[in-house]
Amino acid sequence: MHDVPELPVYGFEPDLGGLLSLVITILLPIVVGLVTRQSTSAGVKATLLLFLAAVTTVLKAWLQATQMDVPFEAVPLIYTTLINFGIAVAVHFGFYKPTGVAGAAQGTLNTDKSPERV
Repeated sequence: MHDVPELPVYGFEPDLGGLLSLVITILLPIVVGLVTRQSTSAGVKATLLLFLAAVTTVLKAWLQATQMDVPFEAVPLIYTTLINFGIAVAVHFGFYKPTGVAGAAQGTLNTDKSPERV
């Protein structure tokens, strides 16, 4: 049997920072809903969600690297960004969309007001 090397991953840890990171990741779809319109394409929304997941992960990784005095590594950062993006997408389609939270978020700040046709 082959030994799989353990990768350092900037992810959830059972501390306040890890819990905060998880909560932020779960709330990212609502943030995207607040800043986009209902007519915004799914691709744009997904790109924005991926960008926000990356920003969250970079901030968390930077904080961990600073506190633990370890080097800031790119590969685990990319891996964790994709995991956070997957969690956010799963939460959106598994919880927010079926319960109407996603639609309510989009209706709060941004409404599509198209001009009336004459």
